[in-house]
Amino acid sequence: MTEPTAFDVALFGEAMLLLVADRPGPLEDAQAFHKRTAGAETNVAIGLSRLGLKVGWASRLGTDSMGRYLIAAMKGEGIDCSHVICDPAQRTGFQFKGRVTDGSDPPVEYHRKGSAASQMGPADVDEAWLRSARHLHATGVFAAISDTSLQAALKSMEVMRAASRTISFDTNLRPTLWSSTETMRHWINELASRADWVLPGIEEGLLLTGHDKPEDVAKFYRDRGAKLVVVKLGAAGAYYDSDVAGTGHVDGFPVKEVIDTVGAGDGFAAGVVSALLEGRSVPEAVRRGAWIGARAVQVLGDTEGLPTRAELEEAGL
Repeated sequence: MTEPTAFDVALFGEAMLLLVADRPGPLEDAQAFHKRTAGAETNVAIGLSRLGLKVGWASRLGTDSMGRYLIAAMKGEGIDCSHVICDPAQRTGFQFKGRVTDGSDPPVEYHRKGSAASQMGPADVDEAWLRSARHLHATGVFAAISDTSLQAALKSMEVMRAASRTISFDTNLRPTLWSSTETMRHWINELASRADWVLPGIEEGLLLTGHDKPEDVAKFYRDRGAKLVVVKLGAAGAYYDSDVAGTGHVDGFPVKEVIDTVGAGDGFAAGVVSALLEGRSVPEAVRRGAWIGARAVQVLGDTEGLPTRAELEEAGL
């Protein structure tokens, strides 16, 4: 007998306070910053919740002003935060993000070493709570922030596989958080092998698999057990390889001006995951992901471009 589910999607990961520079140029020249939320998993959580899915997020924060801001923001998005521990002995991570005018990736400076979220470990994985979700969305970021968070990531995937739940995994590489490229490659590919749906970018795919063609990157993960691989190709859209829909390519959506590339992959993931959980076809899911990703690069923050359900329906997606 299948256990009843309370959530559509569960996520583990670090939320950070994001301070975005008020003007282009080097971060040290900025005179003012706009306060936002940041974090790969929380970006996806917000994206899914705005589309009407029930989302649960587990993490650790400090009780400092940054932690209070973040948990209020997540609760304000309708996300279940019952498994977020606020620890007065720990501090919340934060980051600075610069602004660019040429469509390139903006400079980002992280201050997350030793943060509350990096203290998370396998004991933070409440198995009953996790199994109350239909689906787990995981990323390579949570696994990278500490040795204990890596073990928590592995355990969360083991729990969901044992419960016959689906798992999506965005490779989402953060090389500076790993001890070496070889270690990163090993563990990211290990985590990917435990997922049903794998979402690498084409440049990430080259680093992780040694292949520079989307078909070969997809085959690498399909051969390791993934039921669906979607390789993100930036403005060119995405290539997919699926056990139910075969292979194909979905074009990207035209963008008038690229303001901020950070968060586009998270928006893409929210689009793909939400559509698949709704029973949409793989091409429809990838098209939704591409549309949300295109919206995300046209705004300053990580989540400002994530659409509501009404906006999604208005776009016919």
